[in-house]
Amino acid sequence: MSGKTIKILRPQSLTAPQNFQACLIHIYPTGPALGTRYPLVEGSTLLGRQDTCQIVIEDESVSRRHASIEGEEGGFTIIDLQSTNGTFVNEERVSSHKLEDGDYLHVGNCIYRFLASGNLEAEYHEELYRLAIVDALTGVHNKRYFLEFLGRELGYATRYHRYLSLAMIDLDRFKLVNDQMGHLAGDVALRDLASCVKTTVRKGDLIARYGGEEFAVIMPETTSEGGWKFAERLRTLVESHPFRYEDKTFHLTVSVGVASSNGETWITSNELIRQADEKLYQAKQEGRNRVVA
Repeated sequence: MSGKTIKILRPQSLTAPQNFQACLIHIYPTGPALGTRYPLVEGSTLLGRQDTCQIVIEDESVSRRHASIEGEEGGFTIIDLQSTNGTFVNEERVSSHKLEDGDYLHVGNCIYRFLASGNLEAEYHEELYRLAIVDALTGVHNKRYFLEFLGRELGYATRYHRYLSLAMIDLDRFKLVNDQMGHLAGDVALRDLASCVKTTVRKGDLIARYGGEEFAVIMPETTSEGGWKFAERLRTLVESHPFRYEDKTFHLTVSVGVASSNGETWITSNELIRQADEKLYQAKQEGRNRVVA
């Protein structure tokens, strides 16, 4: 047995210490580990499932010795250790890559944010706030922020008699992607869909991941007809969009339900969501790849 000592990098608490150093922050999957800080040191920091790694990641998508972060005077470099599912920096697969402040590191299904410079304590707490309102996988807002925003906008719409529309969007037959190509392909599809939605919305609209493969778009100052036009543009765009994972290209469609308020009568967030969900269910029942408003 080797006499080499293995130093395990224990997760730090959510309160940043005074001697703050470069670190990885766990941002996906959500759960108890969300926001966990892993300080980085000079020399090699191994990431993987093997319990002798300095950062142990208990996820089947991660190889036993997946990657290494090499710390030197000039900074930190991530090196893939011929892992099964690859190592990605900002969506690009890498074999070796010098990390820059703010980079997103994908190791299997898990995503980390690299913080290296500036006022690290402030950056750390800003990142924790961002994690509280943003879905780390897709980069759009999460359900928590969506509900807060919808409540505020509905109150404004009622007070000033303004229109507001809500679109609930669901990927059709998404389970087949996970079953046939794996969850990493499913993650790619969700990020691609979020990108499609971003190119379709106007400034001032809010995109959120509502849950699983379901997304929502809040459209202030938008009539039912305007909401339908947005949804139809998105449906057409997704239908023609080539989704890609590794060397595979596949196609997906979306079903969309749109509900609207004219601002003349009070309506709760839950009621508007329920109406949009009913329209979405109707679109699914009528054959998918369609908009019901």
